[in-house]
Amino acid sequence: MIRRRVIVHGRVQGVFFRDTTRRQATARGVAGWVRNRPDGTVEAVFEGEPEAVEAMVAFCHEGPRGARIERVEVSEEAPQGLGAFEVR
Repeated sequence: MIRRRVIVHGRVQGVFFRDTTRRQATARGVAGWVRNRPDGTVEAVFEGEPEAVEAMVAFCHEGPRGARIERVEVSEEAPQGLGAFEVR
């Protein structure tokens, strides 16, 4: 079990980034959350099996159709045992 926090910069709000992230995470069995931040970025936390979490991090580098990713910050954190994925 691993945990990653990502902050995605670019045109990432108003392009269904959060909903697409939720659907992708749920399909992969990844727990965590995603939210829009006031500065125009999207922040997400992913917890789960290493392969699934890394797939979610890779998704954040591409985003949904309509998104324009400029930069993704990724940090490692200790897993907290989250049980589901939610949009905040």
